[in-house]
Amino acid sequence: MILLSQIYIPSFKINIFFQLFVLVFYFSIEKESLSIRLIKTITPLIVIFILGFIGFILYKNPLGYALKDIFHFIKPIQGILIGYFLFKVINDKKIFIKTIIQTGFISAIIHFLILIIFVDLSSGSISVIRQFTRDNFLELFALFFLAYNQFFYHENVFSSKKKSRIIFAVIFTSSVLYFSRTMMVGALILFLSIHGYTKINQKSIKIILIIFISILSLYGYLYSVKIDRGKPGLEAFLYKIKIAPEELFKTKIDREDHKDLWDHWRGYEAKRSFALMEKHPFSIVSGTGYGSLVNLKFYAPLSSDKKGLKFISELHNGYPYVLYKMGIIGLLFYLFFLIRLYSKVYKKFSFENVFTSAIGIYYLFSTLTITGLYNTSDTIIFVLGALIFVAEEKQKREKHD
Repeated sequence: MILLSQIYIPSFKINIFFQLFVLVFYFSIEKESLSIRLIKTITPLIVIFILGFIGFILYKNPLGYALKDIFHFIKPIQGILIGYFLFKVINDKKIFIKTIIQTGFISAIIHFLILIIFVDLSSGSISVIRQFTRDNFLELFALFFLAYNQFFYHENVFSSKKKSRIIFAVIFTSSVLYFSRTMMVGALILFLSIHGYTKINQKSIKIILIIFISILSLYGYLYSVKIDRGKPGLEAFLYKIKIAPEELFKTKIDREDHKDLWDHWRGYEAKRSFALMEKHPFSIVSGTGYGSLVNLKFYAPLSSDKKGLKFISELHNGYPYVLYKMGIIGLLFYLFFLIRLYSKVYKKFSFENVFTSAIGIYYLFSTLTITGLYNTSDTIIFVLGALIFVAEEKQKREKHD
């Protein structure tokens, strides 16, 4: 219920309060306490959360916007705790893996129903197909859990191979139909992590170089041919891939040219946040805090309000977002948390270490495009919480043995 509501209920408030209710209910029933290992793991996120109050007090930001930010920055902590403690109740890795796969399968069916009922598939337009469904990383992890469970545990998730193949085919087809660049990169990260190519050594460097040269060749081709922004089908998707780098980093933009503005929106948001931080030099250290807003200098059509929004509190690119709200200190703690997740790949090769490491790399990348840990519709944080518990329990058993 938590995973599916996170994907299909668009209201951030409903989801955050529902999850908070689940946590409060859990602690009232189970009388649990936080382990030292868990506290150490989430300490960087707790530090980031506390930092937000400094800017709020210093710059006297509006309380209403501050409350919204507080819930945004407590979300990953809350998500990890939910994944950790709910799996602690289950305490069966097979049920955990099966739950993710079954929920991913349900999500894929919902995706197909949305496409059939609400989308004009005959248009051939990728933007039309993606109108209601942008991406779904729960399905991506379900796909890899199903494909590689036997690789790690030498057993099938389901007793019937036919059932496994049908579920795999459904989730795989659904994942492709999202036409998501971020999901494509996420799939590559998972594949490379599972096969040991994200661990820096001579072999992995060769693979990374091959991938890098392949990407450069692809972009060389894309920039050598004329690709129309408004064309339907594959051409529109290739155009989105083509502009991906400059979409993030190009900041010299003509606001009056809507094509230029929307193609490079993430870069424009970042530019405005940096300009505002220059007015408060200390904010570079500890951020502008909860409730701070970014002045876009024009009314952007980002809401149902006909007038649009001139001030926004959240950015698409997570690195400027964390820097703007929490300063360099917050950004360093954020990077430390993600790099520590990635470092699990250097420990014993196991299901929990490999997927935890892959999640760290995935967040390092997705922070550029969909705010990473602070993405309001992120589902992977719950999977991460469960994986942290699996690793913790394994360490206890090994120490006991």
